[in-house]
Amino acid sequence: MVVVLENNISEDVKKRVRSFLENKGFKVREIIGEEDTIFGAVGSVSIDKREVELLEGVVKVVPIHKPYKLASRELKKEDTIFSVGPVKVGGNRIFIIAGPCAVESREQIIESAYAAKEAGAVMLRGGAFKPRTSPYSFQGLGEEGLKYLKEAGELTGLPVVTEVVAPGDVQMMKDYIDVYQIGARNMQNFELLKTVGSMGMPVILKRGMSATIEEWLMAAEYLLASGTEKIILCERGIRTYEPYTRNTLDLSAIPIVRKLSHLPVIVDPSHATGIRDKVLPMALAGVAAGANGLIIEMHPDPDSALSDGPQSLYPEQLEKLICDIEALTPVLGKELARLPHVNEKEAIEKNLRDTGNKPKAAFQGKPGAYSEKAVMLHFNEDDVTALPCESFKDVFDSVLKGDVQWGVVPIENSLAGSILENYDLLSQNPDVKIVGDVKVRVRHNLIARKSVDLKNIKKAYSHPQALAQCSEFLKKHNIEPVPFYDTAGAVANLNSFEDNSCAAIASAEAADLYSMSIVKEGIETNPNNYTRFVVIVREDFISVEKPVKASIILSVSDEPGALSLCLSIFADHKLNMTKLESRPIHGKPWSYRFYIDIQIPEDKDLYRKALEAIKEKATDFRVLGEY
Repeated sequence: MVVVLENNISEDVKKRVRSFLENKGFKVREIIGEEDTIFGAVGSVSIDKREVELLEGVVKVVPIHKPYKLASRELKKEDTIFSVGPVKVGGNRIFIIAGPCAVESREQIIESAYAAKEAGAVMLRGGAFKPRTSPYSFQGLGEEGLKYLKEAGELTGLPVVTEVVAPGDVQMMKDYIDVYQIGARNMQNFELLKTVGSMGMPVILKRGMSATIEEWLMAAEYLLASGTEKIILCERGIRTYEPYTRNTLDLSAIPIVRKLSHLPVIVDPSHATGIRDKVLPMALAGVAAGANGLIIEMHPDPDSALSDGPQSLYPEQLEKLICDIEALTPVLGKELARLPHVNEKEAIEKNLRDTGNKPKAAFQGKPGAYSEKAVMLHFNEDDVTALPCESFKDVFDSVLKGDVQWGVVPIENSLAGSILENYDLLSQNPDVKIVGDVKVRVRHNLIARKSVDLKNIKKAYSHPQALAQCSEFLKKHNIEPVPFYDTAGAVANLNSFEDNSCAAIASAEAADLYSMSIVKEGIETNPNNYTRFVVIVREDFISVEKPVKASIILSVSDEPGALSLCLSIFADHKLNMTKLESRPIHGKPWSYRFYIDIQIPEDKDLYRKALEAIKEKATDFRVLGEY
């Protein structure tokens, strides 16, 4: 059963509820969600739920009807997301595990690891113990293979995955690997499941070749009940009467399992097809069906592989496949997981050292840009170092890599409207969260070299938005607008011109920084010109104690009233919606994603209940940030 606890329950009261359940014979697991904190209580115990509902600190009790209690979405509505080293598993990320079927030698697995990393994989697979149909086939190198696998992982920074066959090997293997794999033949080896589960480490659980979906989830239940929460389900094909492939890849299982369970699901197209040329299209089909990732067999020389050579990709095929998946991700509203260039925490510590204990905040443009002004307005100038970037995407990338702690990007202008590129970047980067916003008064100035007169100016360079905001002034004085990538950059670029008929439109700070003169102040058509910027961070570094605003993103089904139904939820819960923006979904003509800003009321329960109601109505939903 699911025991929903009060939002502000004290640790003492929570402990009493847990003790009550455990004394009744239940195994209790605490789950902290976006909206609620709950206890999942499972066991072969009969109890009147009213006994629990009467306990202090309990809001309600919901029975779990599925036999797989801990794996069910009845227990946990949000997707399970966890880390395997630097790799985040679950949610909107698609991660690729690649490597040979078996570890054959030190040289072979190290070469495979580098090839996998170069192609874009984020984990390394390789079998040290190989359960084979024939007793005469290559059975693996055992512990020696584990040592080679660990070395390859450490050299490349790839977490390593390998199959465990016997319960007696579980303890020995834990120091060599990052993820245990339970093979199809062992899916219902319950003693192995219990032993592996007790380690608390990540586990890939492959579906048995003749297993139903419920049997597969019940096997996952053994792992969950034994102690681990980090489980990846793997569809690898089932045995049917069809002889043209090694197995029949049951892609329909992916959306079914994603609906039934909160656990991430991946696809193994290598074992499903057994044929190299079939791996690529079925891998793409698996991602399109909703898989969180793929586990692919790749060998530097498949023709000489000791096992499963015919289904192993060449390194260049793996690279092409990953490029194809990256092209597909915007259609699915997901992103491809990539290894960071360096450890994020190490990068931030390095930045602190390099800047005299000042963290960095990235902005788009040259020094003197309005975006830099937003950085200095939001942060104390003495507390941060502003880092200029060429593009908005570079700002997001700097935040994701850990090169900076914050990014500051414009999101809307009071005259020109939304900066659509940044809305799209927020959608495409689920590891980025909004933690603040700042409004900057935009006062445009005509800037030129020293002693240049207005009547001599024939061209003005600036960002297209700035040019549009000053269009009446430019037209009045017969000045040709010339688009440039950045306002401050346009001022800096004036030094490259010997022609005094060229000017720029930018801030007074930019004129001063580049030793230029302001020919005319305040040339914007409308003086009520403000740009709103948002402050972004990696999800790992969010620290907003009392948010008053929230930004969310959602999409709805293509039917009459679908959007209206979602928006009416805000009114029903007395929430003030301050912004609504739509963007087309790439690859889905005439389908749209909606960005919404709302004010968080004093009564946080109204806000939480509204989000819960919207989740049930929307086809896709994510909180971009609470700030």
